[in-house]
Amino acid sequence: MKKQLGIAPLLLGIASMFAAAQSDLPERSILKGATVEYLFPEQVTVPAGKASDVTLHFRIAPGLHINSHTPKDEFLIPTTFSFPDDAGVRLSKATYPAGEEFVLPLDPTTELSVYTTAFTIQARIVATAGNHLVEAKLRYQACDKNACMPPKTIPVAIDVIGK
Repeated sequence: MKKQLGIAPLLLGIASMFAAAQSDLPERSILKGATVEYLFPEQVTVPAGKASDVTLHFRIAPGLHINSHTPKDEFLIPTTFSFPDDAGVRLSKATYPAGEEFVLPLDPTTELSVYTTAFTIQARIVATAGNHLVEAKLRYQACDKNACMPPKTIPVAIDVIGK
């Protein structure tokens, strides 16, 4: 009985520490699966048939990083942005930011090129005339300082109006 009573405060302490840590997490956190979140724009109006630049904004969950578009090793998964072929909107070109240098704490000889906190992609798009609700895609691999998660593709919903 004494052993059970001794464990109860310990378990209660751990549970309260976990609850306190959760209250400090952003509304959409890694615990809810949002390692990278598309922020905006939700709607753009562009001249139909003409290449137009659109800046896409993304946020990365605290404590995580994702490989840049040009990772330093071929086995690392680059961050890529794409439009579906039948969207009425074509991606003419995507310009990605330069990655930040990141050194793994467990292996200081390994340098990575990553994005942390937030990043933008400059997308040059060409839209046909009309209203196109497009579900573009961002593919990335999120990691913390010790391990990487499986690659993920998230939807990037944009209402593109070609006028």
